[in-house]
Amino acid sequence: MATFSVREQDDIKCPDLTDYWRTGYLPAAQQWILTATTGTPRYYINEIESYALQHFDGDLSVGELQQSCQNQFGAAIAPNFVAGLLEKLLVWGVIEEDFDLLQHCSAQVAQSEEVRSVGSGLPQLKEGVEWIAHPHGHWILRNPIDITYLQIDRRSFEAISLLNTLPPDQICDRCGIPLHQLRSLLQLLAATGMLEGTTPQKPPKKKFTPLQLLFFKVPLFNPDPWLNAPARGLAWIWTKPSFFLLLTFLTGSFVLGIHQKGELLQMGVLFWQSKGMALIVPFALLAMLVVTLHEFAHALTLKQYGGIVPDAGLLFMCLMPAAYTNTSDSYCLVKRRQRVSVIGAGIVCQLLVGAIAFWLWYLATDNSSLKGLSFLLLVASLFTITINLNPMAKFDGYYLAVAATGINNLRGRSFLLWGNWLRGKSSGEEKGKREILAIYAPFCLLYLFLVFGGLFRWLFYWILDNIPITVLFLLVAWAIYYFFPHFSNREAS
Repeated sequence: MATFSVREQDDIKCPDLTDYWRTGYLPAAQQWILTATTGTPRYYINEIESYALQHFDGDLSVGELQQSCQNQFGAAIAPNFVAGLLEKLLVWGVIEEDFDLLQHCSAQVAQSEEVRSVGSGLPQLKEGVEWIAHPHGHWILRNPIDITYLQIDRRSFEAISLLNTLPPDQICDRCGIPLHQLRSLLQLLAATGMLEGTTPQKPPKKKFTPLQLLFFKVPLFNPDPWLNAPARGLAWIWTKPSFFLLLTFLTGSFVLGIHQKGELLQMGVLFWQSKGMALIVPFALLAMLVVTLHEFAHALTLKQYGGIVPDAGLLFMCLMPAAYTNTSDSYCLVKRRQRVSVIGAGIVCQLLVGAIAFWLWYLATDNSSLKGLSFLLLVASLFTITINLNPMAKFDGYYLAVAATGINNLRGRSFLLWGNWLRGKSSGEEKGKREILAIYAPFCLLYLFLVFGGLFRWLFYWILDNIPITVLFLLVAWAIYYFFPHFSNREAS
């Protein structure tokens, strides 16, 4: 990131961006771009801005570059074009400086009649970006094109609403926020692709660590266009008659299942004794089927409420594959009932699959293939439900807790609250939410210690008994890859 100091206008040198940024042209999109030398982030610019940025090499002053642009493009150049470009670069985070420079540039831009007629000269929100007011006192800024979201408080909402209408210092005075906070807010908007000419910044690629094998995703396709037709055709599922019919079916299945629990347990014991480890593969396949239907239920419910499902693919938990759908757009649903419905749809689907499997088991003849298969499907449904309802792991139980309490980022905020308390700082949380967060963090730590501690202990002893040399070789190879400077430099290049 380039830096430079603020002096009198005639002495301000345009910063040298040559080591960090480059301009280019995308013929397919017919669009000029400013791209970091690392490849990200990337910002859209116009031809005149591209010409000017090619001269950001530390030699020309603002006035000299302004004159050069006017000689090249004539009347197409605003009198304070370069000052406005500097302001935009500051907001994007391309150049780094205290906010005094942004004030200086805005003051210079505002002197121009051409720019003063359209406002402050600050970047504007993209067309299509929308505000969603939540009953909890905050706003969600939703970008349905790039599928990004920001949760905004009242003062930030007011400040963003005043962009391109007032200079930065007046926006800060009216909204009661410091100038550095406005700059940080604008950079956050740029990083999430909310402002014109910006695209969402991708997180930097990190080196592989063995812990990533515990959980990772592989996106495969965008299912949103394909979900419209089934969502319309299955709209009857979300009606009250269907709800009461489903409730009656599940209740009857549960009552009969309790009555048959002895036979179910007996069959489970006999099944394991006769089949043993041979059950693992069919059980895993049926569990994958249940999870796939579960994710499909999430996606269809979100579509029913007008949401977007931008991607779907495979997720791996301890190398075990399963399907996933991205239903993060449910955070934009104003009604808590709808958010709970989207999250709970997967659990309801699993319950329905389990109930159907139970009735198939109950009606099938003894020793038939259907009897055994339906029993495995029932066990797979109950097993995945148990895992999904755990509120300490980031599965459906956790997101149900988030929707029910109205506390986004429940885990992160709970640990932050305890961290602030231990440092003697204020929690910064409202009463009511503070108690929930205080209770959640200790239970989450206990869960992580018991579950992952037990998992690592079992894995450690299994490795020692079976493949110690192989794992040692792999760990040494990984350590060389991760820590040896030669490999780090090669990756950076």
